[in-house]
Amino acid sequence: MHLMRIFFTGLLISFLGALPLGTLNVAAMQISASDGIRDAIYFSSGALLVEMGYVRISLVAMDWVRKRKQLFKWLEWVSVLIIFALAISSFIAAAKPSGGKNIILSSGLPKFLLGATMSAVNPVQIPFWFGWSTVLFAKKILLPGNRDYNFYIAGIGLGTFIGNAIFIFGGRFIVDKLNANNQILNLVTGGIFAITAVIMLLKMLMKKDASVRL
Repeated sequence: MHLMRIFFTGLLISFLGALPLGTLNVAAMQISASDGIRDAIYFSSGALLVEMGYVRISLVAMDWVRKRKQLFKWLEWVSVLIIFALAISSFIAAAKPSGGKNIILSSGLPKFLLGATMSAVNPVQIPFWFGWSTVLFAKKILLPGNRDYNFYIAGIGLGTFIGNAIFIFGGRFIVDKLNANNQILNLVTGGIFAITAVIMLLKMLMKKDASVRL
């Protein structure tokens, strides 16, 4: 009973966390629309595998995570650059008369590796899971031990996959059933990427200004 509670707690948190528009789920949606459901699933599988690895590290090495703030700052800058590149690629694809593909998401790089790489340089998930794990430890829902950790991480993986599946099949549905114009879809995803990058950049600059004032 205790282990199932941990499993479904991880699943619920992860599922709800995967629903808001973000870099990885929007990328999965665009890959599904342009390259097919199978490639999008490969992409999401790579991304969630890295996410599960990050959660595992945060559980067994919390002190190490706290001391790596500079590393996370560098990852934030890399992530912003990648998201801006995704936005530009989407806008370039939208500018083509027939509606082209995002040259980054539809590159020759295996989709599993692409998803893993984009997830690895996405630092947003690190404080997210660090915070939730701390709360669950405090409430005695999650207890130290490999068995608890394994069920928790398994639930997280399944929750993320289900959440991403909504975007994957939703993107395919938009293209197949609603006959959506690829140019419009590329414009929308490009706009989402651009807004996400700007928000991340502003947050990073605000943190920097705050640290200078202190």
